[in-house]
Amino acid sequence: MDGLLASTVVFGFVSAATLLLTALGFSLTFGLSGVANFAHGGLYLLSGFTAWMLMRAGLPFLAAAPLTVVLVGALGALLYRVVVMPVRGIVLAEVISTFAVGVAIIEFFRWKGFTTYDYALPELVEGSVEILGVAVDWQRILIVAFALVLTLALWAFTHWTKIGLALRGMSQDEYTALSVGIESDWAATLSLGLGAALAAVAAVVLLPLGIISINSGYDALLVALAVTVLGGLESTAGMIVGSLILGFAVTFTGNYVGPRWGEVVYLGAIVVVLAFRPSGLLGASKELEERV
Repeated sequence: MDGLLASTVVFGFVSAATLLLTALGFSLTFGLSGVANFAHGGLYLLSGFTAWMLMRAGLPFLAAAPLTVVLVGALGALLYRVVVMPVRGIVLAEVISTFAVGVAIIEFFRWKGFTTYDYALPELVEGSVEILGVAVDWQRILIVAFALVLTLALWAFTHWTKIGLALRGMSQDEYTALSVGIESDWAATLSLGLGAALAAVAAVVLLPLGIISINSGYDALLVALAVTVLGGLESTAGMIVGSLILGFAVTFTGNYVGPRWGEVVYLGAIVVVLAFRPSGLLGASKELEERV
């Protein structure tokens, strides 16, 4: 196999896993509560800096990483109670309020001067292995493993546990769920907490690949939107398909056209899908013309 083609295949899968891991929290929150948490990028960046600060305080990375997931998950639950719950049901207000929180988090770190190359997290596993003649570091292989395991675990949680089924019931028919004793604010609080915790997991696994950059918060939100819009906001299978399509598209574009075109691929996917299939490739929602 040609070297460039082999690289495109191998890193296409790695890129797809990266996108999937980044989008999991955003997709889960919307799928279980109907809240589009636009603070996702801010929580992702906050997780990276939180883990870094915990390490500076003396904790090893293997202790700082899970503690970061717990802290950011709790913050996500608090975000619903303080910011989202007062405007619950007003979709535009939910989007604006969560987006404002996300931007405030990101710009706070910019204001405090966290903009140098001094901020980085260590790799969980060092070294590399050859796949199809392409050297791939173990951190990227770990990313693929995390993405697959978390996706399967979340699917099992939402389909085979009482809490998961209760959350799905709330998302599918809130009034019926309320009639059988499922409290909507409890469900939404839990879903935002889980979504924030998944954003933290993505951060502590992905950010060791480079530095913790302020723009990574905005990038994470863009990726989450592109993947979930392309695949379908409430579809796990769609999210996987969307990640694969975008992952290979971005890798192919980077290898054969130029890395600067990566964001064009994300934005182009959002525009095209919204124009021709608003529910996403595998989304179960009704098409736009049916909803009007």
